[in-house]
Amino acid sequence: MVAEVQTAERIWPMLSPVVFVPHSETEYQRIVALLDTMIDVVGENENHPLASLMEVIGVLVEKYEDEHVPELMAV
Repeated sequence: MVAEVQTAERIWPMLSPVVFVPHSETEYQRIVALLDTMIDVVGENENHPLASLMEVIGVLVEKYEDEHVPELMAV
C-alpha cells in the first residue's frame, strides 16, 4: 500500500485541479462542466478507462448538490 500512496503523491499535483471537492458555486460549476465533458467522452461504456473517474466526479457533484442545492418543491 505504501507504493500506491507514493504513486498518488507523485501524480496528485497533476490531478488536483481536475478532481476536487467543490466548496463554492464556482468550483461546483467547474466540476459539473468536467462531468458533462466526461459523459460526452465516456458515455455508458463501463469499460472506458475513465469510467471510474467519471463515477467519482459524479459522487462529488451529488454530494455538493445534497448539501447546497435546495430540493425543488413538488407542485
